[in-house]
Amino acid sequence: MSGGIRTARAVQQTRRPRGMPVPQDFAEVELALPPLAAGSALVENLWLSVDPYMRECMDTEWELNTPLEGRSIGRVIDSRSAELPVGTLVFHRDGWRTHTVLTAADARVLPRYEGIATESFLGLLGGTGLTAYVALTRVARLREGETVFVSAAAGGVGTAAGQLARLLGAARVIGSTGSPEKVRRLTEELGFDTAFDYRAGPSVDAQLAAAAPDGIDVCLDNVGGAHLEAAIGAMREFGRIAWCGAIAQYNTGSAPAAPRNLFDLVEKSVRLEGFLVANHRDAQEEWETFAVPHLRAGRITDRLSVSEGFERTVDAFLGMLRGENTGKSVVRLSPAGREDAAEEAGGAPCRPFTQDSTSAASGSVPPAASAPSGG
Repeated sequence: MSGGIRTARAVQQTRRPRGMPVPQDFAEVELALPPLAAGSALVENLWLSVDPYMRECMDTEWELNTPLEGRSIGRVIDSRSAELPVGTLVFHRDGWRTHTVLTAADARVLPRYEGIATESFLGLLGGTGLTAYVALTRVARLREGETVFVSAAAGGVGTAAGQLARLLGAARVIGSTGSPEKVRRLTEELGFDTAFDYRAGPSVDAQLAAAAPDGIDVCLDNVGGAHLEAAIGAMREFGRIAWCGAIAQYNTGSAPAAPRNLFDLVEKSVRLEGFLVANHRDAQEEWETFAVPHLRAGRITDRLSVSEGFERTVDAFLGMLRGENTGKSVVRLSPAGREDAAEEAGGAPCRPFTQDSTSAASGSVPPAASAPSGG
């Protein structure tokens, strides 16, 4: 293998969380990499994604003490695959580790878009942006002149959705978020007409009613609970709700009491549809065709919260769950990852606006030997 690389640093889940996950639910381990067989390639990961859906995976889906999955971007550094020559940049799902061995069936060779940063394939051009696009175009079918409400608007999907709604002709875009500073960013930097801090009170219902006194036509809900109840209450007749997340209940262990006004859907002929972006992968090319010209022209920005260094992977994940990010949360494994990857993708580096970039820190994840046992 390249440079004698035979192992990878990796983070594994060691126990099931009780409420909000903590660093002790994870451990860093050394994984032995399989030898390269015909048709396989060794990939060095450059960027890792941490996402809200991973919190639900921790409860039952992820096996303990085994490699975790997650969206990742890496560079092929050794290969026995004609389809994955050395230097190729790939998107794959062997996340939470520094290296992996893949076949062409396990990876997507990233297209070359001049001037587009590679990390955008974890943000605006990746599952985050695709979720917003599917929500507004396929599920809610946003029409020009309508009013849109986006919950968790300062997250990865939310920041993409607000900008996209404006490009699709929304007359008014409203967002909810968790701090006054995020309200400022949404309205001053990301094109929202208005936003409110749901933690500041009064109720979400009252704040949304004040922000949209004439009601809303479309909602992209990432929260559930009181936010979904408020959206139902604010819906105009024939409104549409695209529901793709429920962060209100991820750490509670039980579903929230709200929404308590479900019959309003009937009375106002409102359509509520849940969806998984995994069922809309056929929209990826369509989304890139739409988004790339706008991204190049600066009409939309890829807002990323970047954590520096593999050691920060767990911290980035937990910080995202606490709402410390604005935009998509990613981890950069190599300080030169952005520039090198962008150049190999066929263009000069195009720097998206990044925020809350943090330097590497050691000791945030316990080694396997000292990790608490599951329980």
